[in-house]
Amino acid sequence: MGGSSLPTRPGEVLRAVRIRDAGPRFAWPGGDDSGLKEHSMTTYLIIGSGVAGNAAAENIRKYDPEGKIVILSRENRPFYYVPGLPEYLAGEKPGDHLIIHPLGWYDQHRLDLRLNTRVTGIDPGRKMVSTEKGDNFLYDKLLLATGGRAFVPPIQGADSPGVFTLKTLDDADRIKQRAGAAKTAVLIGGGLLGLEAGNGLRKLGLKITVVEFFPRLLPRQMDVAGAAILQRQMEDMGFSFHLGATTEKIAAGPNGLQVYLKGGDKLEGDLVLISAGVRPDLTLAQALGLEVDKGVKVDDNMKTSREDIYAAGDLIEHRGRLYGIWPAALEQGRVAGAVMAGQAATYGGTLPSNVLKVVGIDLVAAGDIDADGKLEAIVHKDEARKTYRKLVVRDNFLVGAILLGDIRGNAEIQLAIKNQRDISTLKEDLAQEIFDFKRLA
Repeated sequence: MGGSSLPTRPGEVLRAVRIRDAGPRFAWPGGDDSGLKEHSMTTYLIIGSGVAGNAAAENIRKYDPEGKIVILSRENRPFYYVPGLPEYLAGEKPGDHLIIHPLGWYDQHRLDLRLNTRVTGIDPGRKMVSTEKGDNFLYDKLLLATGGRAFVPPIQGADSPGVFTLKTLDDADRIKQRAGAAKTAVLIGGGLLGLEAGNGLRKLGLKITVVEFFPRLLPRQMDVAGAAILQRQMEDMGFSFHLGATTEKIAAGPNGLQVYLKGGDKLEGDLVLISAGVRPDLTLAQALGLEVDKGVKVDDNMKTSREDIYAAGDLIEHRGRLYGIWPAALEQGRVAGAVMAGQAATYGGTLPSNVLKVVGIDLVAAGDIDADGKLEAIVHKDEARKTYRKLVVRDNFLVGAILLGDIRGNAEIQLAIKNQRDISTLKEDLAQEIFDFKRLA
């Protein structure tokens, strides 16, 4: 197919055998023409237009050039890059630069994208999806790709005016409007998106105070030593921190909002941004009676517990694991799309890996970072240069890494983790500041 496509991961292979499935004939309401039309091709319905939904649609079209593909999205914009929201918040990137697939892409791939469309019900017996607009859509195969919702802890006053979460471009617009007249902000949550959003507000001129429940920043990507170096760098930039702290209440004050912490501390901010992670959006899955635990349970083919209903992305649980990261949603969507179109594809999991910038600082977290210090680790840190390198070893195999400030060797390290490279003969050399990571190949 021509046009842009979602980024591929190195070495990715989908083993596929073409299977043509014409599917049953049925009446399709609400198609391109008014009234009912009969179709003999397979009809695919995707709920959600994020990375998983778009990856699935692209693969369905790749393997089934004739099928009808409909994407229902509650968003008012086509597929965009959610991790880029902090840059938009800071005014460094316009909203249209975050768009990955413009409307023309959907036309080119013959995908029927319905924006501003909220699903209100699914009848698996009739294979029909209903929306709040009163439209009904029939399907042969259905994909749930509704992603997650910003988690808001049970904090009194969390629904007060001036308290925000950041998950969509609309969220960012509301925050920007409030930030225009603000001087201070309290950020509840020291995770990745939260710190990036806080940095976006800092660039707008706001003074940022961070409240984090864990005793360190980025608990999913950093250990204690690495997080301490990052914290010092951010303090030098003007951030202030309350770590190991619990927010009990948010209330209106004489000069904005007041945030009360357990233990008696009180913080003030013109706005409050809650960034406490994302939880799977299970509304439709639970209404369908799908098997659900932490997320929607799927097998290696992204099949749910109901026939012809698949799921992918942030809402799913695969082999007991929730991922909640872009690369995993991308791979899951691709597999779901291929399988829905009759191909033999399987999902075996995604190596947790983040290559990113945190407040402008390079950071890589891959595999098992051993945050609790239970495994052997080869560590090199330079307080003056504010760099930190930790290579985690189990039974002489490299199983995880943290690289902060200096990500030299990132590609070789991640490949060694993936390939379970025996590093028993390299341990002493790996401890040196200057190491030729090509030796890991």
